[in-house]
Amino acid sequence: MMRVFYLTFCLLFFNIHNAHAYLDPGTGSIILQALIGFIAAIGATVGLYWQKFKFLIKKIFTKNKKQN
Repeated sequence: MMRVFYLTFCLLFFNIHNAHAYLDPGTGSIILQALIGFIAAIGATVGLYWQKFKFLIKKIFTKNKKQN
């Protein structure tokens, strides 16, 4: 089974042809927008979980102070 996979991979990978594709200037701006959106999404996710983490730590330490 793996031999068939390797043979297929080699045939597809080493059988490369030119695509003759054209990338217009709008494509660069779309890629840039996607990259900025990805970075913003990562920042929002990190910020959300950072707030939850701070709340959890604050909750743990305030409980310990009330018990003493």
